[in-house]
Amino acid sequence: MPGGNARGRRGARNSRRKRPIKKLLAVTALLAPGFLALGTTATRAEDGGGPEGGSCGIPNAVVAQIQGTLSDVVTQNNGGIFSPNRMWSAVVDRQGRLCSVVRVGDAWPGSRAIAMAKATTANDFSNDALALSTANLYSPTQPGGSLYGLNNSNPFNPAFLVQGNQQLSQALMKAFGNTPGGIITFGGGVPLYSGGKVIGGLGVSGDSACADHVIAYRMRRAVGLDSIPGGVGPGETDNIDYLAPGEAPNGFKHPHCFPQDLPPGQV
Repeated sequence: MPGGNARGRRGARNSRRKRPIKKLLAVTALLAPGFLALGTTATRAEDGGGPEGGSCGIPNAVVAQIQGTLSDVVTQNNGGIFSPNRMWSAVVDRQGRLCSVVRVGDAWPGSRAIAMAKATTANDFSNDALALSTANLYSPTQPGGSLYGLNNSNPFNPAFLVQGNQQLSQALMKAFGNTPGGIITFGGGVPLYSGGKVIGGLGVSGDSACADHVIAYRMRRAVGLDSIPGGVGPGETDNIDYLAPGEAPNGFKHPHCFPQDLPPGQV
């Protein structure tokens, strides 16, 4: 009967609509209290099965070399709150896929997501003509700035908020994608360059934004991935450029964090 066929078609459509909702609810149910465990860091991200497909596009050895510099750099004078610094460090590839997240010391748990978003931001807004660190983006993203609203452009992927539970992390990444996303417009993220091309981004978090910038900058330099084409910072670099006390945000400058901030020339 025509009426019966119509009802059958509507039922099939409704069933198809419910499938993704059921999948999302099934994944979200895993977030019940008591299921999450705050553990140590992952050293390398698994393939999340997201739209880009595949795993990290930076060779394992290069990622390990980058992250291997963290434990030494945090013992240096970086002008921060803590000594040695307590830090999360994240690396993403050119497609924004997470390659690695590591931690040194009792770093703030919330800084893990910030580190990933910083790495993503530096990668997303740098290219073979201009390098932009996240410190360079502070002033232009303030109200009235030419990039005001940028922070709302690429939301952070909630799958990457999970810490210490690999099974849950993989399930969430399959549902939401394998790129962390996120935008952070204060110091701590730098693009990674090889052969004049951006290969990804490095983001660190766990201290003041100013110290975070110093640490990321020094880590990148230590592995020779700092051959940038030019920048908007001092000396046409992507180094931090501080606002004077009382100076309103302008250009690509960043406010001071503490009196012990290192001047750009000492970074």
